[in-house]
Amino acid sequence: MNKNQKIILWGAVGVFAVMVGMMVLLLTRNTQQTDAANEAMARADSLALANDRLQLTNEFNQLNADFSQYEDQQVYLKNDSLVQQYNQARMKVEGLLRDLNAEKASNTKNRARIKQLEAEIASLKKIVRHYLEEIKRLGEENEGLKKEIQEVNQRNEQLTSRADNAERDNAALSQEVAKAKKLSISGLSFAAYNKKGKAEKKINKATSLGASFTINPNATAAAGMKTVYLRVVSPDGTVLGSGPSFSYDGASIQSSGAKQVEYDNGEVHVTIYCQVNTTLTPGDYRVEIFCDGNRLGSRSFNMSK
Repeated sequence: MNKNQKIILWGAVGVFAVMVGMMVLLLTRNTQQTDAANEAMARADSLALANDRLQLTNEFNQLNADFSQYEDQQVYLKNDSLVQQYNQARMKVEGLLRDLNAEKASNTKNRARIKQLEAEIASLKKIVRHYLEEIKRLGEENEGLKKEIQEVNQRNEQLTSRADNAERDNAALSQEVAKAKKLSISGLSFAAYNKKGKAEKKINKATSLGASFTINPNATAAAGMKTVYLRVVSPDGTVLGSGPSFSYDGASIQSSGAKQVEYDNGEVHVTIYCQVNTTLTPGDYRVEIFCDGNRLGSRSFNMSK
């Protein structure tokens, strides 16, 4: 082989080597680009899965928050299947989220879990929506019941008020009737008498005392025998005489004297006497008349020496 042929041969070999190198370089670059593209796609897919998982987690947390907001009203649904359905669905979603967070497999498997999680959360949304509608319905029924109770209470208060007014009116009427039936007297006078039974001006010589008065007519009072009591209180506060006791204002009171009279709803003139066994002193003597548990009159008389 001559020199020129050697040069041509080595030149062809060089060109071939360059071409081979270029092909290898091109193949290497394509492989790197493909790997980079695949890696970018996998990274994007992972980010999309992470975003989907975050959105589903937020939706789940929001559903729990909505549900928990009305947990204090579960008493209305304690026997309802909605609560059980929600708890079962929530546990399933929580399990899927745990598996997804712990999953190290391919994105294809994660995508399948994401789809399953979306379906479970969609079911959970329906349960929560139904639950909240039931709570709202029961709340409206409860408000209606409260309104009815308030109306009943108001009516009861009105009836109670009317009954109280009627009771007060009846009490006032009873007082008026009792007042109307009460006997009254007029012309009350008081005198001292000596041992001869004659009027005595000097009180220190008196051996008996007497009060005279008129029981006035009263058509509403009960007719019949009446016991009328006299009380004479000396200036020093001593009840004179020794008449029978009687009841007045819930207490037993000593009288100075008493007398039985027939009352026929007309005018009756009465005089009651009481004996004294001690020397009386000048001063003001209080005279009181009682009948049927009522004090009919009271007056003070000044008796001189």
